[in-house]
Amino acid sequence: MITKKGESNNKKVGKFRSNKERVTYFLSLFNKKDRVLILIWADPDALASALAIKRILQNRVERVVISNVNEISRLNNQVMVKLLQIPLQKFSPELLKNFNKVILVDSQPSHREEFKNIHFNAIIDHHPTLNNFSAEFTDIRPDYGATSTILFEYLKTLKIKIRLNLATALVYGIKTDTDNFEKSANLHDVIAFHSLFKYVNKHLLKKIEASSLRRSELKYFKMALNNLKFKRNKAFVYIGKVTSADILVLIADFLNRIYETSWVFVAGEYKKKLIVIIRCDGYRKDAGKLAVKVFKNLGLAGGHKEKARAEIPFTNLNIEPEDFTTSTLIKIFKKYFKEPKSFSHRYLKEAPII
Repeated sequence: MITKKGESNNKKVGKFRSNKERVTYFLSLFNKKDRVLILIWADPDALASALAIKRILQNRVERVVISNVNEISRLNNQVMVKLLQIPLQKFSPELLKNFNKVILVDSQPSHREEFKNIHFNAIIDHHPTLNNFSAEFTDIRPDYGATSTILFEYLKTLKIKIRLNLATALVYGIKTDTDNFEKSANLHDVIAFHSLFKYVNKHLLKKIEASSLRRSELKYFKMALNNLKFKRNKAFVYIGKVTSADILVLIADFLNRIYETSWVFVAGEYKKKLIVIIRCDGYRKDAGKLAVKVFKNLGLAGGHKEKARAEIPFTNLNIEPEDFTTSTLIKIFKKYFKEPKSFSHRYLKEAPII
């Protein structure tokens, strides 16, 4: 959904007719005296998109800063930031005092607690639209595989030369959010990838993609295999306390490659929260909707058809982290699937109820 100044997502709004009209309006929000903060939950698509916006605004405003609300713990992302020299400043509420314009990229205000009390002048995203916020400019395209594709179209419309580091970042952002075009991609993503690839540093891209796992994290894969349970075509595993929630994503993506599996649920404890990563094949399934349905009253949840995430404070559950098991995870999701009686087992009756 693309809205114009002063219009809320909760109202019926008009749409821009072209990228030129869209980008022209976006730029009209800024002037030479503006100090602009680009806020992100740092993953490859968000990092690349923020870098593109910084490139677009760098000679049009006084200052542009990219700020990440999360700790960047995933190795690929750390390597991406380092090799592509992406300038970042860790977010804190006090930082907002130094800026008069704020842009949210690759996310929406209700996705994170940190975003909820901030007024955003512009929101650019490709996740499913949530109708509970407003901004002077909103460009949300759920049919796009990556926000990087949207920002490529901005750059192309403005005829801005895309240099090596930015091209490499955008290509990696598209690759990660479309799972190398296996999921959630459309023709716009393909065109963007094709147009950008000739400018990419292939050595840097390969280095970033290859840096996905630390040796110290191998133990979590062992724990996952030991605790893994299958219920028909569904894989469930609770790993326990982890040093980074990103390891849960790596394990979920790994299990999602199993031929006989169409749903994957991987959970763990991180910073006193239950983190649940959901994966599916997206065929007549919707992981994002399932996550919201199960956890909407307990914490943050959402995502795409093929992938989703939930973060639930254990204080919102009537169970201690040490008592949570794979069986508990199965029990949570059991009622949302129509299963034969054989799905129910003795241990499910013994599992704590949320």
